[in-house]
Amino acid sequence: MKPIIHTILFSSATVFITFCLIKFPDQTLEASIRGLNLWWEVVFPSLLPFFIISELLIAFGVVKFIGRLFEPVMRPLFNVPGVGSFGMIMGMVSGYPTGAKIAARLREEKQLTQVEAERLVSFTNNSSPLFIFGAISAGFFHDAKLGILLATSHYLGNAMVGICMRFHGRQYETTYKKHARRFSVKQAFWEMHEARIKANRPVGEILGDAVINSIKTLVMIGGFIVLFSVIIKLLFLVGVSSMISSIFAFIFSIISLPESFALPFISGLFEITIGANMISQITSSPLLQQAIFVSFILGFNGFSVQAQVASILAKTDIRFLPYFISRLLHGTIASILTIILFQPLYLNKQTFELKDIPVYQPIDVEWMGLMEKLQDIGPIITLLALMVAIIILLRRNVKNGGVK
Repeated sequence: MKPIIHTILFSSATVFITFCLIKFPDQTLEASIRGLNLWWEVVFPSLLPFFIISELLIAFGVVKFIGRLFEPVMRPLFNVPGVGSFGMIMGMVSGYPTGAKIAARLREEKQLTQVEAERLVSFTNNSSPLFIFGAISAGFFHDAKLGILLATSHYLGNAMVGICMRFHGRQYETTYKKHARRFSVKQAFWEMHEARIKANRPVGEILGDAVINSIKTLVMIGGFIVLFSVIIKLLFLVGVSSMISSIFAFIFSIISLPESFALPFISGLFEITIGANMISQITSSPLLQQAIFVSFILGFNGFSVQAQVASILAKTDIRFLPYFISRLLHGTIASILTIILFQPLYLNKQTFELKDIPVYQPIDVEWMGLMEKLQDIGPIITLLALMVAIIILLRRNVKNGGVK
C-alpha cells in the first residue's frame, strides 16, 4: 500500500509542477535565470577549488595523515575517526554541501562505517564564512558585525549537534574501539604513505578524476538550485506559500512573534538566500528577532541544500533521516545561542565601537568587495572549468577508442 501512495504523491506533484510551468512561463523563466545566475556567478567558482582539493587530498593520503593526528580529539568528542576532522574543516571553510561530499567519499574509501558517516554528515554541512559575512550580514543587513553573532551561533551550534549525534547508532556498532589512538606524527606519515601507494594511479589520472568528479557534483548542485528557485516561485504564484504562511502566522502569534515573519520563514525553509533576504527587509521588527529567524534557516539548510545532500548520499548507504533530524536540532540550538549571545557579541560590541570607532567600518568594504569580485570573475572560472572537463572527457574517449 505504501509504494502505491508514494507513486500517487510523486506523480501528482510532477503533474502539478508541469501544469504550473505551462501556465506561468514568464515567471518560470525569470526564476530559472535567477537560480542559474546564482550558480554560475557564485556557487560554482566558490566551491570548485574546495571540491578538487578535497579529492586530491583523499587520493594522496593527506586525509589519512590528518585523521591520524586528530583521532584523539574527534573520537572522544564526536565518536568518529580522525579523518572526520577533514570533513569538518572543509565544510566550515567552503560551505554546504562540501561536508556531505567528503563524508560520502570517505565512506566509499571505507575510511568510515555507515553509522560514522551519518554522524559526520550531521554536523559538517555549514554555511561558509563568505556567505554569512558577505551575503547575509554585509549584503542583506548592511552590518557585517552581525556576522560575528550569526557565525558564532552557527558554528558553535553545529559542534553541539555533533556532540549530541555522537550517540546515534551506537547500538549497531560492533567494531567500535573503546580506546583512542595516541598522537603520533610518525605513524600518521606512514599511514599517509601507505594510502598513496595503495591508490596506485598516475598523477595525471588523479588530477583528471578530481576535476571531473567535482564538476559533475557541481552541475548536479546547479540543477537543484534552478529547480528549487522555480518551485518556490510557483508555490508563491499559486497561493500555496500564502496558505502555509497563514498557519505559521497563527503559530507565531501564539508565541508572541510578529506574523510578518511567516512568509519569509517559509521561503527560507526552501531556500536560505531568498528567506534571509526577505527577513532582512522586515525593518519594523527588532534586529534580535530577525537574527533568530536567520540563524534557524541557516542551521536548517533549506530544502534546496537538503535535496543536494540527499542526492550525494544516495550513491552510498548513508541514510538521510539522521541528517534531517540534525538540521532541525541545529536550527533550534543556533536560535537559542543567538538569543544568549546577542548582548555580549553584538550589543556590547556595537556600544564599544560607537564610542571608539564611530566612522570607518572596513570589514563591510572587504566582504562586499570580495562578493563583487567573485560575481565578476565567477562566470569566467565556471566557463573555463567546464571547458577543461570537456577536454579531459574527449581525450579519455579518444584514448579508450584507440585501445579498442
